[in-house]
Amino acid sequence: MAQEYRKTPEALARLTPTQYRVTQEEGTEPAFRNQYWDAHDEGLYVDVVSGQPLFSSRDKYDSRSGWPSFTRPIAQDAVTEKVDRQLFMKRVEIRSSGADSHLGHVFDDGPREAGGLRYCMNSAALRFVPVDELDAQGYGEYRSLFETTGTPESSQKEDAS
Repeated sequence: MAQEYRKTPEALARLTPTQYRVTQEEGTEPAFRNQYWDAHDEGLYVDVVSGQPLFSSRDKYDSRSGWPSFTRPIAQDAVTEKVDRQLFMKRVEIRSSGADSHLGHVFDDGPREAGGLRYCMNSAALRFVPVDELDAQGYGEYRSLFETTGTPESSQKEDAS
């Protein structure tokens, strides 16, 4: 049976003021002053509201933006897109599909070799689950994402040698 990821009053009550502002009021946290912008551990990034798996650390990269950035979501149906015109320009907002949490925005200036997209997320919208805790936290089905040797970046470096 598939896990149902949704927003509940109990989940919202557990959020910090910053997490609530970001996920429920479309807020943005400061660049370079957030939990995951410079994190390098392997694991899953899940919706802080519902626990829905959203991004893999294998798809995370340093965009030099000050926010955690990914080349793609863990599955296309994990996120939804919404046109955002709040800052007098057209942007594409990214929300979790299960709980409808505001996560951040997607831009077309990501690594070209990985599809060209940059999913620029707010750390406050995410919770990190380390690889060694996947089973204990109910995400064991995602362990296979981390069982290959090397990362795409190390493979590219080897190819260039």
